[in-house]
Amino acid sequence: MTAKIALVVFPMFHILDLSVLSVLGIANHFAPGSYTVEIVSTTGGLIKSISGVGVETTLFKPDDYDTVILGSTPGIPVPDAALLGSLQTAALSARRMASICTGAFILAEAGLLDGRSVTTHWSFADLLALRFPQIRVEPDKIFVRDGHVWSSAGMTACVDLVLGMVEADLGHEITKKICKTMVLYHRRPGGQSQFSVLAEIDPKQERIRRVLSFIKDNLREPLSVQQLADHVNWSPRHFSRAFQSETGMTPAKAIEKLRVEAAQVLIESGHASAARVALLTGFGDDERMRRAFLRVLGDVPQKLVRDSRVRKLAIVV
Repeated sequence: MTAKIALVVFPMFHILDLSVLSVLGIANHFAPGSYTVEIVSTTGGLIKSISGVGVETTLFKPDDYDTVILGSTPGIPVPDAALLGSLQTAALSARRMASICTGAFILAEAGLLDGRSVTTHWSFADLLALRFPQIRVEPDKIFVRDGHVWSSAGMTACVDLVLGMVEADLGHEITKKICKTMVLYHRRPGGQSQFSVLAEIDPKQERIRRVLSFIKDNLREPLSVQQLADHVNWSPRHFSRAFQSETGMTPAKAIEKLRVEAAQVLIESGHASAARVALLTGFGDDERMRRAFLRVLGDVPQKLVRDSRVRKLAIVV
């Protein structure tokens, strides 16, 4: 059965939101007839994006779609009554409602997020929570699914959002093929942080950046200070001083954070065995990994394993 998808745009929308159409188009290549897609607006006709490029839209008929995905703007969008009314009507019959980035403000204004967990771009999360205390904002998630309502963080996270939908509809093998076609490393789990450890540290010195990349690529190795210093031809003492000065943390702490991040991705991608994940990420045993998770995330890996299983069951249901 073909699912009819509406991408709702409005003036000054983010042109990057259109990338969700590529995901759905490639899904149709591997599973023909799975989706039909329309770009819609409350007025129909040409709608200009923030980039100045316009797209031709059809009139939003809110009782006509399986899935409604609401686009975003660089700032906080101000919805008109027609858009809010159309979304409320659409929610009565659509199988899924979704928002990209700041589109969450519009779904919240329409009352469609009350009592639900949602996410948005990290820079707007606090304001979303302040304006709409009746919703649970998860500011550090790539995307969130709460029942039939989906929401994503900003920018490229919309791709992860729609890949998650396609996986729920068509299965993991199809999304793997889509990711390979789009030259994506893999579909990022919704629970993954909007930030990476490497982006957080962001040292200025090229040698320190090289060391961090070396650590990330060799997490299963012992990774002693001597080994890291040798990698950039520094003495261990000079390396340790330079590393802490550039990153604000010791090499051991950076290694731990990178290992926790890698372990988190593996768990949320379906690796249910904490002991196996501990071996793959260099912790050696699950007790060392458990203590590291508590220090870095404030949670134990077993909780992530349970949450991952719950998400899978929700998809099956």
